[in-house]
Amino acid sequence: MDITRFHAAFFEESRENLDAMEAGLLALESGSADAETINVVFRAAHSIKGGAATFGFAAISELTHQLETLLDEARSGRRQLDPDAIGALLVAGDSLRGLLGAAEHGDAIDEAGLKRAHDGLARMMGRESKAASSAAAASKAEIAEWRIGFKPAPSMFLSGNDPLRILRELAGHGELGVTCLDNNLPKFSDLDPFEAYLAWDLMLPGSVPRSAIDDAFAWVEDQCELAIEGIPAKSMVAPPPPAEHLDNVVALGARTETTAARSGGNDADSSIRVAVNKVDALINLVGELVITQAMLRQRSTQLDPVANELLLSGLEQLDRNTRDLQEAVMGVRMLPVEFAFSRFPRMVRDLATRLDKKVRLRTSGEATELDKGVIEKIVDPLVHLVRNAIDHGLELPAERRAAGKDDTGTISLNAQHQGGHIVIEISDDGRGLDRERILRKAAERGLPIGDNPTDAQVWDLVFHPGFSTAEQLTDLSGRGVGMDVVKKNIAALGGQVEIRSKKGAGTTVSIRLPLTLAILDGMTVAVGGEVFILPLNAVIESLQPGAGDVRTIANEARVLRVREDYLPLLDLAAQYGLVGSHGNAHGNGAPIAVVVEADGRRLALEVDELLGQQQVVVKNIEANYRRVQGISGATILGDGRVALIVDVGGLTQAQQMANAA
Repeated sequence: MDITRFHAAFFEESRENLDAMEAGLLALESGSADAETINVVFRAAHSIKGGAATFGFAAISELTHQLETLLDEARSGRRQLDPDAIGALLVAGDSLRGLLGAAEHGDAIDEAGLKRAHDGLARMMGRESKAASSAAAASKAEIAEWRIGFKPAPSMFLSGNDPLRILRELAGHGELGVTCLDNNLPKFSDLDPFEAYLAWDLMLPGSVPRSAIDDAFAWVEDQCELAIEGIPAKSMVAPPPPAEHLDNVVALGARTETTAARSGGNDADSSIRVAVNKVDALINLVGELVITQAMLRQRSTQLDPVANELLLSGLEQLDRNTRDLQEAVMGVRMLPVEFAFSRFPRMVRDLATRLDKKVRLRTSGEATELDKGVIEKIVDPLVHLVRNAIDHGLELPAERRAAGKDDTGTISLNAQHQGGHIVIEISDDGRGLDRERILRKAAERGLPIGDNPTDAQVWDLVFHPGFSTAEQLTDLSGRGVGMDVVKKNIAALGGQVEIRSKKGAGTTVSIRLPLTLAILDGMTVAVGGEVFILPLNAVIESLQPGAGDVRTIANEARVLRVREDYLPLLDLAAQYGLVGSHGNAHGNGAPIAVVVEADGRRLALEVDELLGQQQVVVKNIEANYRRVQGISGATILGDGRVALIVDVGGLTQAQQMANAA
């Protein structure tokens, strides 16, 4: 069997396990973990190890084995995970991510990082082993025998595991006492050869290391009931009861409780893993259904409502069902914003340590759902904003105390729905933006500033490329690269960003995003006999220019006067090779200008007529045809016609390059 086809699932699951490990370790460090957390972390490492060994990724399985050993000591109570040990485990997790990437893409292994991870874990275990050597030796001396209760799950054979292999492995470590418990063995006629019915009560000498016993059961830990008990040399513990008095129920310890809890969790988690391309194909089909339904609705307006009452009633029902189906299918792609927030506890911890600051991270609204594509694209801007807030926003502990603040700064991440959008806010309680310094820097750079600018206008200056008020460069920030990219990326998602700040009290960056990229709120306009869609979030205003409002510069470029400003004027008909009618269907020969904005630059688009506003299902042209300059996609209108969606960002960028030339 070609097992490489399971690689993708292994890599994906392993990354999820690494995320769970990291979250658990950070919770253990912060003291917010519960008793189950260490077991969750251990299981995550154990799953990665098992998968890596199956697929032959030796470097991954070796590192996870070492990591698992350290975690096993912690969960058995033989070790306390102090900040140094958690730091070593986190570094090992980082190295595992790199190894997964190398295995997935065939890249070279980061040998230096791998060695650092191994050395860190070995140092932790070596340090602890010296401290605990005397106690361990005493403990070993006191254990005379190991009693092991082992009851395989009925389905163990189906996973390829064999209980007898485990018994043979245990027997290899010392004299093995075996008592077979066969109370659950059915009649021969009812026997299923693929089910496990037997259980065992096993005895091993106390000289056998506990780790050797654990290793023997490592592959079946979640497929059995297992209890391992060390019997002291002078113990008065009674020998195990005779088999005939047992009900084939092995005495369960903490590990079995964990298994039961996990089993319950699995029952509650009834999700399935589906490839994204299958979900996208389903969404595409529903989009086609929505378009077809819109066409039927438009055609039905021409029918006699009395003669076609039943047909029209059926079409209304189809309309409702289509809308419900569309909402349900779009919900499949929705993920909680926690997927984006989950990386920040680790990042904040590392940055705070590096900058010698005390930082408290608070998150809320993690369950707020957002389209998977939006979440993937919003992560980088969020990382930049959080990094800026820690590096520039929060003061050092001494400064905060001098200002009468708690010496631990707070970074807050909040997500919430507002109408058809999601709003994500990144807040800090640091020093806030310095209005005077920003204005001074803007004047030095020659940026246009109006008289008596509002705070919002001043804060917007930080989005200019290369703008920075930092006095010193650091390896984190200070070059003014980033905020302009943040705004550009958010605008590319159809979102908006704004800043609120108060000197000495902190700063909040608010990001407003559409819930999904598959549906667009658009303004429909007529140009040269065709219909185009302008993204509504890019539209500022529309107006009908007067006779003297349009000027031509150097017999080429045209500009439109909008109040006290002049904007480049672009004829959309000429842009797309159409013959503009320069008038609308109502006989009005004057063209109409729609002012749009992208990347902080405004542009006036000359169109023939404004048709209205509507939501449209976005179709990707590039995937089915090729990239077309000035067009970001297409949609199908209710009358069956195809309408192109104008790439406002691309047009403003091209216009700027033309002006620069």
